[in-house]
Amino acid sequence: MAVRRLAPAELQPKEFSFSKENLDWAKKEITKYPEGRQASAVIPLLWRAQEQAGGWVPEAAIEYVAKFLDLPNIRVLEIATFYTMFNLAPVGRFHVQLCGTTPCVLRGAEKLKDVCHHRIGEQFEVTADGNFSWVEVECLGACVNAPMAQINYDFFEDLTPESFNRVLDELAAGKNPKPGPQIDRQFSAPEGGATTLKSVKTKA
Repeated sequence: MAVRRLAPAELQPKEFSFSKENLDWAKKEITKYPEGRQASAVIPLLWRAQEQAGGWVPEAAIEYVAKFLDLPNIRVLEIATFYTMFNLAPVGRFHVQLCGTTPCVLRGAEKLKDVCHHRIGEQFEVTADGNFSWVEVECLGACVNAPMAQINYDFFEDLTPESFNRVLDELAAGKNPKPGPQIDRQFSAPEGGATTLKSVKTKA
C-alpha cells in the first residue's frame, strides 16, 4: 500500500465548490439522512467532488465538503485519507488500481506490478501523455478471478502480463477493452466451463 498523503501544495487548486448541478444533487442527497445525521453523506459527497475535480480530491474539496456538512476539516480528512477509493493527488485519464492482496499475488499480481512500473512509473505518477497512473490497493473482491485490476469503473480479471499489456494498449489507442475475465471463463464460473449440474433429470 502507498502512504496516503495529500498532494503537494503546488498541485492544489486554491478553491473548490460544487457546480450548480452537483450542488443541487448534494442538497438532495443529504435529505436521505435523518435530521442531525446529514454528516453520513460525507462519502457520496466526497465521491462527487472527486468526479468533478477530474478523478482526485483536492484539499480545498475536503474543506468544502466539511463546511457543507458542518464538520471539522479533520473529520473529512480522516475519511478521505482512509479510503483508497479517494485519490489524494491528480491521476491519469485511466487510473489503474492493482489488487495486491494474497490471492492475486499467488496468481501473478507481482508480474502485473512489473508491467505498471515499466509502462507507467511509480505509484501515482502520471504518464507524460496524461493517460495512465496506478496504485496498489487492497482486495477488490474478485479473488476467484485473480489477479485483477480496476481501471476507472471497470474490472479486468484473470490477467496475465500479456493480456494486461493488451488492455493498456487498447485504452491508449482510444478503444474500449472488454472488462471482466480475460480468459475463457463466464463471470466467476470454473475455467473452461461448467463441471457440475451439466444435465438435469426430471421424473416422467
